[in-house]
Amino acid sequence: MANFYLAPALRADACPPGSIVSVTGAEARHAVTVSRIRVGERLLVGNGAGLIVHGTIVTADPAEFTLLVETATEAEAPAPRIRLVQALAKGDRDEMAVQAATELGIDGVIPWAASRSVSRWEGPKIAKGHERWSSIVREASKQSIRAWLPEVGAVRTTKQLVGLAGTTRMLLLEPTADVRLTQISAPDDDRDILLVVGPEGGIAPAELDALQGAGATTVRLGDTVLRTSTAGPAALAILNATLGRW
Repeated sequence: MANFYLAPALRADACPPGSIVSVTGAEARHAVTVSRIRVGERLLVGNGAGLIVHGTIVTADPAEFTLLVETATEAEAPAPRIRLVQALAKGDRDEMAVQAATELGIDGVIPWAASRSVSRWEGPKIAKGHERWSSIVREASKQSIRAWLPEVGAVRTTKQLVGLAGTTRMLLLEPTADVRLTQISAPDDDRDILLVVGPEGGIAPAELDALQGAGATTVRLGDTVLRTSTAGPAALAILNATLGRW
């Protein structure tokens, strides 16, 4: 039951109880050769778009395994969505943030090339970085058995974030802010909530001014300063409680 595999082509109308669904490609190879699933075991399969199928394995081959459907459930997409705007950071701190946030229920991730980001996605690194983050999101979603697979957006500049501030509810995590995140009330509309986390050196003053001028709100988590790898997940946990997700 703990094993969960993704099959994006899976359709809800093709999964009534008693039907057979199949999983192929890399997911099947991993399931059979690494996880060593066997005929008769029960597991979960999802399409990353709300559908989760629970069933019993009928055949198990590295090229394809099949499942006898017992139940199929569809989860509605969350509203409002919470997306993490994670500044690129040195080492694997940004990746740690993406992984933890995905496990905690983030609905989307946006890489941010902040002015103080030491790490840079340029040239071939753009596609490589996006692929890496997408892989982290996918694996973390499977580990936490998430019905919806979060989307990894294109890397954004600060100027592009300024353009998003007027159409979303943008919250800038800033240790010097007067307002605590726990004081923020649940929104009365379905605009996306963007949690913006700076790099190791924090969000630069000019960036704070530009984003606040466009409509963003600065908030703090507490009286201590968290790493860029932990600030986003910690803030998400608070918002999950505020929105009644937890």
